[in-house]
Amino acid sequence: MRRFFITATLLGFVLTGCSQSAPAAKPAAAEVVVGTPVRTPIVEWDEYVGRVAAIEFVEVRARVSGYLDSTHFNEGQMVREGDLLAVIDPRPFMAELARTQSDVTTAESQIQQTKAAVIQSEAEVKVAEARFDLAVSRFVRSKPLVAQKAMSQEELDIRETEQSQSKANVLASKAKLELSKTAVASAQSALESAKALVAIAKLNVEYTQVRAPITGRVSSRLVTDGNLINGGNAQATLITTIVSLDPIHVNFDADEQSFLKYVKLTREGKRRSSRDFKTPVYVGLANEPNQFPHRGHIDFVDNRMDPETGTMRGRAILPNPDLALTPGLFTRVRFPGSGRYEAVLIPDMAIGTDQSEKYVFVIDKENKARRQVVEIGPFVRGLRVIRKGLDGTERFVLRGLQRVHPGEPVVATVEKLKLEPEEFPSDGEPVPKEQWLTRPRRAAEAANNPKTPEQPQAKSEDKLQCKSDI
Repeated sequence: MRRFFITATLLGFVLTGCSQSAPAAKPAAAEVVVGTPVRTPIVEWDEYVGRVAAIEFVEVRARVSGYLDSTHFNEGQMVREGDLLAVIDPRPFMAELARTQSDVTTAESQIQQTKAAVIQSEAEVKVAEARFDLAVSRFVRSKPLVAQKAMSQEELDIRETEQSQSKANVLASKAKLELSKTAVASAQSALESAKALVAIAKLNVEYTQVRAPITGRVSSRLVTDGNLINGGNAQATLITTIVSLDPIHVNFDADEQSFLKYVKLTREGKRRSSRDFKTPVYVGLANEPNQFPHRGHIDFVDNRMDPETGTMRGRAILPNPDLALTPGLFTRVRFPGSGRYEAVLIPDMAIGTDQSEKYVFVIDKENKARRQVVEIGPFVRGLRVIRKGLDGTERFVLRGLQRVHPGEPVVATVEKLKLEPEEFPSDGEPVPKEQWLTRPRRAAEAANNPKTPEQPQAKSEDKLQCKSDI
């Protein structure tokens, strides 16, 4: 019994000693790298998916019908305005030209004949008038002779009849003269008609040579030599197509929210309207990742939202001297999406995600971490724009985010942030007038309009009342 008591007592001491825990050790502070946000003036550049489109697209069709005699282009080659593309058998049209030219000669001869008839009619009028004057004189002189019984009444009646007949001859001659003059006018009209037919025949002969209406790249040959070409109507035979390449268009669509943002910026005076100014545009292709080497400007904004897609169509124009931009290619389009302002920038790796929230760990004066919810913006010069949550004076955790807990102290090593070189201008100013691009003018258009009048400047009141923009 005594042994049992001693054993139990010893066991109690052992258990009592085990139940007393050692004092907890204080955790070591986490070592992190911290930085201060970069504050710099920027312009946000919005990005959209665009598609390259030719400024001019022409379906080459003949203006006259006939057999295709020959073609004079290689499929896919570049052609200039006026280059010969195809020839339609010109012989029927040349024969028609010769016939119309002979009709002109006949009409000219007819005019000469009618003019001679006019001269003859004028002479006949003068002869008739002279005879009429003679008949009047003889009749006047005969009246006293009848009273003196020196002439019979019958002879007086004969002379009166001669007077009436001479007067009728005068009227007939004048009528013939008028008829001759009418014949001259008719012959002149026939001559003008014949000349018009000659002009049409010359055009038809010219149209047998199908020439390139624009400068660009020609497509495949859609009809071979020897086929009958139907021309000059809506069902004219399609020979090939041509697309212009320099300059070139890029079409893109802005969603409704972005459109409303641009409208607000324009009304607030933070961003100039693309309708009144040429907003700069940068374009990159699929094989140019993170690059936008092609520069142009917006030259058109549609007048309404597309009711089917709820988007606003915009269009940019770009130079294409190396022909790298081909109609149909998809592109990435960037243009200024904000006014110039001073932004707060931090690296993406310093931003944590908690469901729908974005946050950073801010280090206070006591070197304790505090979780700060932020609202992020676009990626600019290698850093992320912070719209809300930071004012640029804070220290935030740059690396070691996983070792930080809110309220706990840290051991901070400071690292200075660096901005990448600017890829886009930081002002987003419109393209100056001397750098504006326009569609190529055709030779006929340039000849008819040597100087294109400038577009009237919008009044300040009109700018203030602008309702839409991209």
